[in-house]
Amino acid sequence: MASTKAPASSGGVNGPGRAAIGVRTLREDRWWLTPLTTFVVFSAFIVYATWRAFANADYYAEPYLSPFYSPCLGDCVKGSSDFGQPLDWFPLSAALIILIFPLGFRLTCYYYRKAYYRSFWLSPPACAVAEPHTKYTGETRLPLILNNIHRYFWYAAIAVGLILTWDTLLTFQDVNGGRVGLGSLIFVVNVTFIWLYTLSCHSCRHAVGGRLRHFSEHPVRYRLWTWVSRINVHHAKFAWYSLFSVAFADLYVMLLANGTITETRFF
Repeated sequence: MASTKAPASSGGVNGPGRAAIGVRTLREDRWWLTPLTTFVVFSAFIVYATWRAFANADYYAEPYLSPFYSPCLGDCVKGSSDFGQPLDWFPLSAALIILIFPLGFRLTCYYYRKAYYRSFWLSPPACAVAEPHTKYTGETRLPLILNNIHRYFWYAAIAVGLILTWDTLLTFQDVNGGRVGLGSLIFVVNVTFIWLYTLSCHSCRHAVGGRLRHFSEHPVRYRLWTWVSRINVHHAKFAWYSLFSVAFADLYVMLLANGTITETRFF
């Protein structure tokens, strides 16, 4: 009987001890549909976000400040800087100053790592489907080793969430007092998804309930851990929802700022 093992010199999925199967996979379903959809959506978001980040225009339509530019710390248009302009000397778009933090949080996110590993690098593209790579190093080398600083980006994401919450509150007031516009509701939806995505993070779950030997001795942290655990199972959905909501909020502000649409006021 012929041996079922690959030569010892092979690596990756053809390594020693792996069954020598001639076909890529025995799956007959449309396993490629999920990674393809993820690739298309992520690519579209990357193109849009990159264009908007470098545009450095149409990001503020009073009282709305695009979440891509918040907080606006560079040389920003009048009225858009609630925290001053300490980096007004920065020669490029003001968005590039702040986007590193939410972008870093998403790039190092456990769910997003799974998503773009499978859709962009095919590592692997789906369960029971062999990856095309002959060597696997995991997250032990650059640049993937940087994913291990995800928790620190989570701390920054908390600060960004607080700032976006403040921006949302500002949309409900103007010089004449209170107001409610369509943009205010869009901002509320966006910041809600941002918080659900941030607080359902695995790092948040560990921060509130990790390294405890006895939950009974820490009832407050146990209750927080229980709450975070309940929303943690929906983390992937919140990752998608917040991705769409932040892009839509920016698009709405841009269309207002360049005069394509006018604000719908309810109050």
